Amino acid sequence: MRIVVLAGGIGGARFLRGLQQASPDADITVIGNTGDDIHLFGLKVCPDLDTVMYTLGGGINEEQGWGRTDETFHLKEELAAYGVGPEWFGLGDRDFATHIVRTQMLSAGFPLSAVTEALCDRWKPGVRLIPMSDDRVETHVAVTLPDSGERKVIHFQEYWVRLRASVPAEAVVPVGAEQSKPAPGVLEAIAEADVILFPPSNPVVSVGSILAVPGIREAIAEAGVPVVGLSPIVGDAPVRGMADKVLAAVGVESSAAAVAEHYGSGLLDGWLVDTVDASAVERVEAAGIRCRAVPLMMSDLDAAARMAAEALTLAEEVRGA
Repeated sequence: MRIVVLAGGIGGARFLRGLQQASPDADITVIGNTGDDIHLFGLKVCPDLDTVMYTLGGGINEEQGWGRTDETFHLKEELAAYGVGPEWFGLGDRDFATHIVRTQMLSAGFPLSAVTEALCDRWKPGVRLIPMSDDRVETHVAVTLPDSGERKVIHFQEYWVRLRASVPAEAVVPVGAEQSKPAPGVLEAIAEADVILFPPSNPVVSVGSILAVPGIREAIAEAGVPVVGLSPIVGDAPVRGMADKVLAAVGVESSAAAVAEHYGSGLLDGWLVDTVDASAVERVEAAGIRCRAVPLMMSDLDAAARMAAEALTLAEEVRGA
C-alpha cells in the first residue's frame, strides 16, 4: 500500500510512528511542511522536517517532542555571551550540526529536497521525506503588540516560540507560497498513492501551508483515492500547540467539525473525531464527509498506532462506498 501523509511537526511525527506500526509493509511518503523554516545564525533551520526525521530515526528528545536527545547548549551559550541572538530560539549543539550541513549543501547548489534526502540517509526514518517545496516559503503572522499597540507581521516562530501565542493572530500568511511550486516527487507521490492522510497537525500553519503550494491541493482533490484526516481539536481545544489561535485568524471556530468543514468535502473523504466529540459526527457527515468518533489521544505509540489503523479502516470504508 502506498500512503502519502501531509505532516507538520510533533503531532505529525508521532502519528507517523504509529502509522509505521499499524502498517509495517506500507510504502510511506511524507510531504513535510516547510512554512516553519527560518534562517538563524546564518543557517537554514527546518523544524518540521527535522522533527519527523529525528522522531522516526530515533534521535528525538521524547520529553519535549522536538530537538535532539542528549542535547547540550554550549554553542548557544557562547553566542549569547557575544550578544548574538535570538536567544529565544533554543538550538542545541547536536541540532546545530544538522543545520550546518543543510546550509552548506544549499550553498553548494543542492535543492532542499536533495538535501533532505541526504540527511535522511543518516537517520533512516523508514519513510520517504519530501519538503513541500524547494522554494522559500515562510509562514508569517500579523499581530498587534500589546505594549506599543503597533501592528506588525512577524515570523511564525517568533509568534509561537518568543510570544508563546500570547496575543491574538490577526492573519496568517504563507509568504512566498503563491510563487512556489511543489518539490520534485510531491505530485508524483500523490498521483501514485492508494491513501492520503492528514494527521492531527495544525490545519492552518502545518497542513494548511502545504496545501498553499500551488498544485498540491488540486492534485489531492483529483487523486481519486480516499483522503482521510484526523482532528487536531479534541473537546473544542487543540491537543497541543495553538491551533485555536490561528484558526481564529482565518475565521474558523476551534472545533473538530469546523476543521473538517475548513478542509471541505472537495478535499476530504473521511474525518476522525475523538469520542468526546461524537456529537460532531452528524454535522461533519452533513458536510459530505464520512465521519467516525474514535479515541484520538496519542498517549503512547500503541495509541498512535490504533489511530492510524482507524484512519486506514475509514479509508477502506470510503473506497468501498
